[in-house]
Amino acid sequence: MTQTKAKQGDCVKVHYTGKLEDGTVFDTSINRTPLQFTIGKGEVIPGFEQAVVGMNLGESKTVKVPADQAYGPHREEMVLEVDRKQFPARLKPEVGQQYQIPQAHSRPTLVTITNVSESKIVLDANHPLAGKDLIFNVQLLEIL
Repeated sequence: MTQTKAKQGDCVKVHYTGKLEDGTVFDTSINRTPLQFTIGKGEVIPGFEQAVVGMNLGESKTVKVPADQAYGPHREEMVLEVDRKQFPARLKPEVGQQYQIPQAHSRPTLVTITNVSESKIVLDANHPLAGKDLIFNVQLLEIL
């Protein structure tokens, strides 16, 4: 009997837990609906997709995905310091808050406040996991 292995073009269902190198869990599908995606369609980060290729049905494994195969490097040009007066007075900015900033000819940009002072607010448009190596525990549940 041959094992069924996940390959390019397969639609798969997996359970996963994503952690940072310090062990902090940033996301998991445990106790939720499994993640379903088609290998090769770019629906998940490249390193996660490649980790599933070649897995046997029912197999579990742990894989480290470097930042360049995850959300890319943290880019300084995507960090912007704005004058606090430019921020709407009704909003009380706090580190960690996220806002959508409208763009003229594209989708709004999601930014995270990373620093607040009396005069300035620092906004970061990088993905929160940019520049980080990620560790995933993955279990292949189904090949559809």
